[in-house]
Amino acid sequence: MKRIVIFASGSGSNAENIISFFRENPEVTVAAVLTNKNSAKVLERCDRLGVPAFYFNKPAFKDSDAVVNFLQGLNTDLIVLAGFLWKIPSNLIDAFPNKIINIHPALLPKYGGKGMYGDKVHQAVKDNKETETGITIHYVNENYDEGAIIFQAKTDVIPSDDANSIAKKVHQLEYEHFPKVIEKLLS
Repeated sequence: MKRIVIFASGSGSNAENIISFFRENPEVTVAAVLTNKNSAKVLERCDRLGVPAFYFNKPAFKDSDAVVNFLQGLNTDLIVLAGFLWKIPSNLIDAFPNKIINIHPALLPKYGGKGMYGDKVHQAVKDNKETETGITIHYVNENYDEGAIIFQAKTDVIPSDDANSIAKKVHQLEYEHFPKVIEKLLS
């Protein structure tokens, strides 16, 4: 059985979507969800869904091998960043080469990098009068949003769109494609 660990910092809607997608799959399980925010809504979702969830602090993540050791103890096959905002430290990248993926709410290389997440991305798309946006699923390396691209999907942006309507379109792409791409990577 393939084992996924999801990292999330916020509400966890993508985490819930992934958990639900694999719930009936006998070959894949979400072994745990990890978060860097002890007040993240993803913890409530995991409790409701019966998925183990754990909080870790910055020193455990950046200054030690605690998180790496935990993930290795779970026999993790794939780490999925779903709304996780911290930069991944090199010890984690080295321990799981090409086994950490992220989803970004834009068509990279546009609107990526430090500080470009969530509504900031959608507002930048609007401000620059883009006619399309989308999602990028990519491998994680030592730089924000610069890992090899695995998959992209696009949606139109029309002049009447605002950051909220752009976000809704992008979320639909995330929900539709992220679990399927994960499944393909694990097969």
